[in-house]
Amino acid sequence: MTSEKGILIVIEGLDGAGLSTQAALLAGYLRDKGEAVILTKEPTTSPIGNLIRSALKHEWKPSPLELQLLFAADRENHLEKEIEPALRENKIVISDRYILSSLAFGSIDVDQEFLKKINSKFRKPGLTFIIDTPPEVCLKRINENRATLELFEEEKRLEKVRENYLALKNHFKNTFIINGDREKEEVSKDIREVVEKSIKV
Repeated sequence: MTSEKGILIVIEGLDGAGLSTQAALLAGYLRDKGEAVILTKEPTTSPIGNLIRSALKHEWKPSPLELQLLFAADRENHLEKEIEPALRENKIVISDRYILSSLAFGSIDVDQEFLKKINSKFRKPGLTFIIDTPPEVCLKRINENRATLELFEEEKRLEKVRENYLALKNHFKNTFIINGDREKEEVSKDIREVVEKSIKV
C-alpha cells in the first residue's frame, strides 16, 4: 500500500545510539511494503555539510555559534534540494538527524532559544524517534568502530545532550522516546509499530 502523502520521519539521539542502523532498517522495511522511501542524513554531503563534518573531526575550529549557523544553512539546503522535492512526490523521507540535534547538541554552547528561533521556519517532522541510549553504551560502540572521537563525544557532554533530548520530547508533536539499550531488532520493532499506526503502511 502506498502512502497518500509524503511524510518526514526523523531518527534522533546520541552518536553511537544506533541512528543510522535504525534509519536503514526502517527504510528497508517500508520499501519491502512497496513505499517510495528517501533515506538521508544531517549533516549532508553538500559543501556546507562537508565543512561541518571537517569541524566535527577537529580539522578546523569554528566558534560554537558559527558551527550552529552552518548547521542551519545545511538544513535549509537539505530541505530545498532533497526533502521538499521528495515530499511533493509523496515519498517517505527518513532523516538521520534533524532540528532536535541542533537543539540538543548545540545548546551545550549556544543559547537554546536562539537555536529554536533560527530553526523555527523549517518544516516540522511528521514523526520523530529519539533513540535513548546511555552515553557509556554509545561511547563503547563508538570506540569499537572508530579510531578517533568527534566533537561532543565525551561522556559528561553526552550526559547533558541526553538530558536535552529528553527535555525536548514535546518540542514537536508525534515524538517518541525509544529505549536504544537493546538489540537492534527490538528497537526496530518498536519503531515499526509506531510507523504502522501513524501512516497505515
